[in-house]
Amino acid sequence: FFPGGDIGRLAVCGTVNDVAMLGAEPRYLTAGFILEEGLSIQTLERVLESMRQAADEAGVQIVAGDTKVVQKGLADGMYITTAGVGVRRGDLTLGGERARPGDVVILSGTIGDHGIAVLSARGELGFAADIRSDVAPLNHMIAALLEATAGVHVLRDPTRGGVATTLNEIARQSGVCIEIEEDRLPVAPPVAAACEMLGFDPLYIANEGKLIAIVEADAAATALEALRASRYGAQAVVIGKVTETPAGRVLMKTAIGGRRVVDMPAGEVLPRIC
Repeated sequence: FFPGGDIGRLAVCGTVNDVAMLGAEPRYLTAGFILEEGLSIQTLERVLESMRQAADEAGVQIVAGDTKVVQKGLADGMYITTAGVGVRRGDLTLGGERARPGDVVILSGTIGDHGIAVLSARGELGFAADIRSDVAPLNHMIAALLEATAGVHVLRDPTRGGVATTLNEIARQSGVCIEIEEDRLPVAPPVAAACEMLGFDPLYIANEGKLIAIVEADAAATALEALRASRYGAQAVVIGKVTETPAGRVLMKTAIGGRRVVDMPAGEVLPRIC
């Protein structure tokens, strides 16, 4: 459990969002549980209720599952694995290889909230912080976006490795350069303060309720309007653009006017929990 969510909500929202980022409408999930011997029934019930609430919010059904119990000390309490099935929207095709020079890069809100919230829950910050995870199902917001404009080329959720990793993957898959502006990156003050104290870069911190949309320039205003109509996209903002060169790179215009390369992370900031 962590501020703003738990492993159950995370499992449901993560799979719902993975399906939705492909342009499909999520419909059904399966859930498998590996439970450590001695796990309290109250903890399991709390997680299951959280999963039910997340599934209801997303409008999906959990239709199948399985449970296994392992020896005490071998499962860190509980593991959950989910899989999702969705319905494709006509001939819509989205993908990391579809970014084109001239496209605009949109971010749906503040970054780093989830990763710092998890660190806080584990007591690894070394100080108190009022930070909540952003974990949320984004499928309804994505449906509204795709209904509003046909100019969307790429949708991705910047989870493990954060925005920096996701943008690098897109740049390499599409063979383009992505240029972002530091001044436009939305970072909540508590997250910015925690990152500054701990030496973290918010660009590399995990998110679980944000999306990156790469859209045609002419569609940017419409896309922003559609995203901002959702509570999960109210702070959506343009953070950059797609250019031709240097191909496969992400560059950032810094707050002081310089430019630097935003590379793939050299290691993991957080232990993997999803």
